[in-house]
Amino acid sequence: MLHLETQRLKYRQWQESDYETVAEFYSIEENAKYVGGIKTPEESWRLLATYIGQYHLQGYSYCALIEKESEQLVGTVGLYNSPNWPEPELGYWLLPWAQGKGYAKEAGIAVRDYALNDLNFKSLVSYIDSTNEPSKKLALKLGAKFDKVIPLLEYGDHEVYRYK
Repeated sequence: MLHLETQRLKYRQWQESDYETVAEFYSIEENAKYVGGIKTPEESWRLLATYIGQYHLQGYSYCALIEKESEQLVGTVGLYNSPNWPEPELGYWLLPWAQGKGYAKEAGIAVRDYALNDLNFKSLVSYIDSTNEPSKKLALKLGAKFDKVIPLLEYGDHEVYRYK
């Protein structure tokens, strides 16, 4: 997955230097409310370690998404799947300055196609809080269709958007 590139974006593995940006992002309720909620600095560190660990275990994860021109971290658009997760998920979060530029759609198309065509996932979904309108719009732009509502572990009810 680290080989994926789009016209304006590329992936790389998370680095220790990303920690402060990720910790700041997750310290603000408006940023974090749809991606697991506010995290302490220690929880943010553990999240980065989880992203890196999942990549080493499965060959995909939420990887650092970088703007090619500036080399700045813009957030992540990636894949998540654990033994307790219902199905492989395409998920995303972007730093506030990077939102509204089409980066999530651009990277989402690349990740969706990689999951379905290269990794041959039998299913791919996005789990979205019912009040998260921007994420629902993005999932639809990426070709997903609303499927159903499920209780998503300890995160409460989430809408399932399924990719074909």
